[in-house]
Amino acid sequence: MIINIHKQYLLKKLSKKIFLISCIFLILVMIINLIEEANFLKESSSSFLVPILLTFLNSPSLLYEMFPFIFLLSTQFFYIEIYENREIDTLKQFGIDNLSMLKFTSLASFIFGFLIIIVFYNFSSILKNQYLKIKNEYSGDKKYLAVITKNGIWIKDNSNKGSIIINSDQIQGKYLINTSITIFNKNFEIQKNIIAKKIDIETKNWKLYDVLVTEVKNVSKKHEKYSFNSNFDLEKVSNLFSDLTSLTYFELLKLEKDYKSIGYSIDEIKIQKQRIYSYPILLCIMTIIGSIIMINNKFKKNILFNIFIGIFFSVLIFYLGNFANILGENGKLPLFLSVWFPIFVLIILSIIGLIKINEK
Repeated sequence: MIINIHKQYLLKKLSKKIFLISCIFLILVMIINLIEEANFLKESSSSFLVPILLTFLNSPSLLYEMFPFIFLLSTQFFYIEIYENREIDTLKQFGIDNLSMLKFTSLASFIFGFLIIIVFYNFSSILKNQYLKIKNEYSGDKKYLAVITKNGIWIKDNSNKGSIIINSDQIQGKYLINTSITIFNKNFEIQKNIIAKKIDIETKNWKLYDVLVTEVKNVSKKHEKYSFNSNFDLEKVSNLFSDLTSLTYFELLKLEKDYKSIGYSIDEIKIQKQRIYSYPILLCIMTIIGSIIMINNKFKKNILFNIFIGIFFSVLIFYLGNFANILGENGKLPLFLSVWFPIFVLIILSIIGLIKINEK
């Protein structure tokens, strides 16, 4: 009964800290994001409610990225209260040592992590998707659309004379394979159809190979090489599909299947999936690091100094993770390691910090 009561008490106290720190971070995120959205829309004729709406839709996704640091700081404030109120001495009288409390808080964080990726991640992804759709309406590139389906890549481009619909079976490196380009006038009447076996899209001046051009009067002509000016190049096409945070986990799996069907690289999807899988472990480790910092110091140093150490570790972990992800995307590091290597490093540091922790 004693164990059940103390676990309920500690869980309630830890949950309260996580909730309060999350609310503080959410308010800060919303303020900063509102300023950015207002600045983005300052030259548009949008209502003053639009920046508020965009902020509301985007903030949960930004908060999700900050949860590892929220858990670290929440753990530190959790221990500050435990030590300040001398509750740690009472708990130790019932056989609850530092290691036992650390195990409990880290397990609680691990479970919270599962709930976050199952519920909060998918919720924030849905809102992020709506955020991108609305923001696209006010973007200078809103007339340019692109999507990947099981039928290949579809791109809607615009020219001064009308619209252009591009459909390609595959993308291999910098080339579109088996591509159809249909050019319409402003009345959406077909003016020309171009079929090419391969297109180099490295620049906006596309280079077409093995081409069949059909004019409006069904007059066709073959070309070995053909040039076509587009508003898209390889970088722009790649960036159109790079924001994976706007997809739920199941949408991510569907997109991976579609990417495979057209030969498009799934490296970023693999990295995103590994980030999701590793998330509960990351939150657990951040809780352990926060616990180790506070247990080892026990107010031997100033409280603000302890919090500073936590923030320092948060920044260090953030840049370590980003650096590893860049190496993974550039092929310098296996995709699996690009996500898990920083976590392995943190696990090793945590194990070192756990040595003789009950003697503290």
